[in-house]
Amino acid sequence: MSDRVRVDDPGRAELSLSKGWVQGVALVMLFGFLVMGVLALRTYTDSMPLPQRVTGPGGAVVYTGADVTAGQQTFLRRGLQQYGSVMGHGGYLGPDYTADYLRRSADHIRNELAAAGQPEPAEAVKRMLRANRYDEASGELVFTAEQVSAFEDATRHYADFFGTDSTRYGLPPRMITDRREIHELTAFFSWTAWASAAERPGHDYSYTNNWPSEPRVDNTPTADIVVWSGLSLTALLVGLGALFALYGRWSRTLGWHAAEQPVLAFRQPGEVPVTRAQKVTAWFFFVVAALFLAQSLLGGAIEHYRADLSTFFGIDLARVLPFNLARTWHVQLSLFWTAAAFLAAGIFLTPIIAGREPRRQHWLAWGLLGALVVVVVGSLTGEAVSIFGAGWAKGSILFDQQWEYLDLPRFWQALLTVGLFLWIAIVYRGLRSRLRTEHKLNMPWLFLYAGLAIPAFYAVGMLASTGTRLTVAEFWRFWVVHLWVEDFLELFTTVMVAYVFVMLGVVRRRIAIQLIFLDVILYSAGGVIGTMHHLYFSGTPVEHMALGAFFSALEVIPLTFLTVEAWTFLQLGARQQTRSSAPFPHRWAVMFLVAVGFWNFVGAGVFGFLINLPVVSYFQIGTALTANHAHGAMMGVYGMLAVGLTLFALRYLIPASRWPDRLARTSFWSLNIGLAWMVFVTLLPLGILQLWHSVDDGYFEARTLGYLTEPGNAVLEWLRMPGDLILIVGGVLPFLWITWLGVRYGIRPTATELPPETLYVEETPEAAQDRTGRPVLTGSGAEAPRSRSRYASDRRTEGEEP
Repeated sequence: MSDRVRVDDPGRAELSLSKGWVQGVALVMLFGFLVMGVLALRTYTDSMPLPQRVTGPGGAVVYTGADVTAGQQTFLRRGLQQYGSVMGHGGYLGPDYTADYLRRSADHIRNELAAAGQPEPAEAVKRMLRANRYDEASGELVFTAEQVSAFEDATRHYADFFGTDSTRYGLPPRMITDRREIHELTAFFSWTAWASAAERPGHDYSYTNNWPSEPRVDNTPTADIVVWSGLSLTALLVGLGALFALYGRWSRTLGWHAAEQPVLAFRQPGEVPVTRAQKVTAWFFFVVAALFLAQSLLGGAIEHYRADLSTFFGIDLARVLPFNLARTWHVQLSLFWTAAAFLAAGIFLTPIIAGREPRRQHWLAWGLLGALVVVVVGSLTGEAVSIFGAGWAKGSILFDQQWEYLDLPRFWQALLTVGLFLWIAIVYRGLRSRLRTEHKLNMPWLFLYAGLAIPAFYAVGMLASTGTRLTVAEFWRFWVVHLWVEDFLELFTTVMVAYVFVMLGVVRRRIAIQLIFLDVILYSAGGVIGTMHHLYFSGTPVEHMALGAFFSALEVIPLTFLTVEAWTFLQLGARQQTRSSAPFPHRWAVMFLVAVGFWNFVGAGVFGFLINLPVVSYFQIGTALTANHAHGAMMGVYGMLAVGLTLFALRYLIPASRWPDRLARTSFWSLNIGLAWMVFVTLLPLGILQLWHSVDDGYFEARTLGYLTEPGNAVLEWLRMPGDLILIVGGVLPFLWITWLGVRYGIRPTATELPPETLYVEETPEAAQDRTGRPVLTGSGAEAPRSRSRYASDRRTEGEEP
């Protein structure tokens, strides 16, 4: 039986794919999330403890667990995780405060011991800070007199640092002056530094696996760090060997391949009817482009802070747009505009998949767009109020900033989660009639499942509140940062791309379903448990590092597979273009999809694997190499995909006579050249230098402002400017203009019924013989030659050759 039937067919289409694919997906998912459940339990029960109170030798309380939690909330509320980092995670301009406090306290204690006549003060410091004086039964941690004195000295230092009446650090003047807040903030830093040096009971390494590298407390790479780095490399080599062996054996049945296709004529813009909800997506895409422009401009401002901290071309920018606010907005907008593009693309594709649009569907689309604008404006405003420290807003769910990447205040985070579920409800409403006729593992259902994973896994971030113990919060936060972004958005990407090419007739549905199942298995085999590579040094038990290192190495395998398949992908497209009697209207949308494959391998795969090895991560976490991976993966994969999907939809929304093909071409090359310039000219070389400095001189030294602003590093930072200008002026602005054309001149909606999933016409042999024989690749929108043709309804049995 075919895997697709008429909408009015009372029967249900069956899945023609082997049950082995379904079982493979089920086993991989079951194994992955079962292990993640065990790791979650271990995170709650055996991560670094939070003492109820820290006392001195005489029993006087130095600080309490409540002080630590309040300090953590201040750290997040004032956007300091977007300025510096704690336990390696956060911004890259300021110091890592765990390493910073550890170095300052070790030096202070050594000086005190030397002044007291200690014969070997350096060794005494190591013994003192590595000794674990925490009593689990009473919840009390006892500091020595020297540790108490170091805490008091650090409190004075942070009072001076955050209370300075200038913007020389890139922060607002007199940012934190409340003595209680400084005490709590120092308590938070002190607790993380204590856990980084005190040995875990029963082991000879600290709660953070001896991170950060600090010779003053004998923090060096552990045996686990070295061994699991080697084993992860071995896993990668074995996995790649197995991939190529299987690919060689089943290359005719795996990936982007197809049997000989019939001659197609692609349906041109103007021939494809537009629904009311699809018309609304033009405004979605315009908002997407506007947010993209704002995000890229903020990225330029952030980079300028690193090139010239004291002034922005003569303007004291930090008084109105300090570094931590600029980076908060930059990170948040990167998630907002890419996610909004996916939502709009989902709404646009839904009536094409279903073959109809329910009544008043466009009202829901307008409502979702309004909710998106409210969330964006509300959250960005709340973050600004939080960072500038308005007393009336402290503690409010409307204003308190949260963890990095989940920065938006609690209310807006919840509202965004609700909005994502509203989106999937809109998609389900549009697909409902089609879903009733389909097997629950056919393409329409897979589209729905992939979409449902977006709100479901974003909602997990609600488990990480500002008061959640750091290690536990990091565990759930990286379910969003990694599982949501790097695994399930990858799944959504695969489903969207596969469906687009089914609609264009490039591949058969059975092949597309098989590719989706294969990618789910490959991505999830490493991606689910590989989430733990973010938690090597966050106070979790060592098994988090062991499993995270081993399985994160496997994440490179599907990216390698997609790179190999990119050649077949291009050949399929070229074959159809040369055989079609009508111009291919999606050249630049497809080129962006090809760019996604390139950056998936380079940005996510190569750059990601480089920093995921435990022994490399130990020295580089929180350096420019992390930023290099983030930009290559986030902009290179999801940014390029978002632009590609936008151009795909706008090609049908903008009249052919107004389609600016040159601007699309300019935007494509400028975005890719600008991104390549960014990573290869600045971020990668700077990250390698910073890694070398961290290994040779020390992690603390590599994270100081003094090192970052050295002349040689400053030159590398300035060299990024041409790439930023190319990306913004040549890439983002033309993209913004194209989306404006969709709003200003968009084709009027005329349909509620459409030919399901058919964006092409299958030609008769006679019509094919009338062609000129030259491929047309410009996507100019010219009308297709008239020919005897029929709409390809794709009613064939899936296993049947065309």
